[in-house]
Amino acid sequence: MATATAARSSLAFGADDAARRANLRRMRWLATSLLVLAAIVFVLTHGRDGAWGYVNAASEAAMVGAVADWFAVTALFRHPLGIPVPHTAIIPRRKDMLARSLEQFVAENFLTEQTIRERYLDAEVTRRAGEWLSDPVNSERVIQEAAPLASRVLERVGGTDLQEFVEQTLLPRVRREPLSPLAGHLLEQVVRDDAHRGLMDIGFRELHSWLVAHPGDVTRIIGARAPAWSPKWVDDMVASRVYQELVAWAKDVNDDPQHRVRQALDSYLADLARDMQHDPDTMANAERLKDRLLDHPQVGPSVVAVWDAVKIVLLEQLADPLGQLRTRLARELEDLGGRMMTDDVLRGRLDAWGADAAAVLISRYGSELTTVISHTIERWDGRDASDRIELHVGRDLQFIRINGTVVGGLVGLLIHTVSQLL
Repeated sequence: MATATAARSSLAFGADDAARRANLRRMRWLATSLLVLAAIVFVLTHGRDGAWGYVNAASEAAMVGAVADWFAVTALFRHPLGIPVPHTAIIPRRKDMLARSLEQFVAENFLTEQTIRERYLDAEVTRRAGEWLSDPVNSERVIQEAAPLASRVLERVGGTDLQEFVEQTLLPRVRREPLSPLAGHLLEQVVRDDAHRGLMDIGFRELHSWLVAHPGDVTRIIGARAPAWSPKWVDDMVASRVYQELVAWAKDVNDDPQHRVRQALDSYLADLARDMQHDPDTMANAERLKDRLLDHPQVGPSVVAVWDAVKIVLLEQLADPLGQLRTRLARELEDLGGRMMTDDVLRGRLDAWGADAAAVLISRYGSELTTVISHTIERWDGRDASDRIELHVGRDLQFIRINGTVVGGLVGLLIHTVSQLL
């Protein structure tokens, strides 16, 4: 028990507490000096008449006020003069109840959703974060600090655990969910934004390059479809002519962004996107295709293999301070910081999200945060708790003693004056 009490009472006092203690000692000396001064004046003017009678009455009342307020202030922290007067040493005796009251006061008046939301918005967190991120040094520092953590996370993701997750959780969930409407909506957005044009350009460019580079293969394929009765020289001539037309056609499609083939593909993709969302037959065919793909035994291992390949590349890029990934991420963070300062719509949206998140956290965990107050004070020894609180508020409480001395003297002077007039 003694060990526990000693542990509870071992509160550290730092340099700031030493300064507070010096200020408290100085204010105590000032308040006590006024009491001593009032006592000296009272002794020197005792029994005198005339104007000195007024001074004597004022000093007498000043002493009463000073002693009364000294008793009131001291009774908060200890027994005055060590005498266990009832209802004194309030803080050491009732610190646990005071701690719970303080905890309730903070929870009801400070850690409320409305207060936290307003304080968050007043702090302009988004703008200040954007200002900090827009500095290239800071954005690079964020990536520099985050890269090792991201690498450790990536290293842990993979192997048998990932394969079990894919085969037992991910693929069954994909099988249950209808993907045709989602895929159709995604394809519709791709076509609407012309995001597929780049892929079409690559496809037609590669088609033209392959045709130009493999004339023999193309003519053999065409010649193989010739009838058996036609002469070989006719087959060669026809195959050569067809090959030339194919090359010219592929070049036209590659060079003309508005070619009819491209337009036909755009129309086909748009129709397919619509049918995947609304046509029952197309949706059923898409789901059957999904099921056939998921039934293949190599789907799970293939997903893991793809992830392993991607992970290797990511780890290599994250380990390279001058690599494209880290450089690009730092530049994106810098650009985001600039937008957070200049884009009012984005800043307002982020501020609203942040305020909502802070409010939700406070509503759920605010009561647990405030318990720190009561739990901490309950662990303190009563005397140490009283000393620590007095260090923070005792200096200001000494003004009560000073005011009591001055006001007591003035009131005593007023009463003596009225008594003389009566």
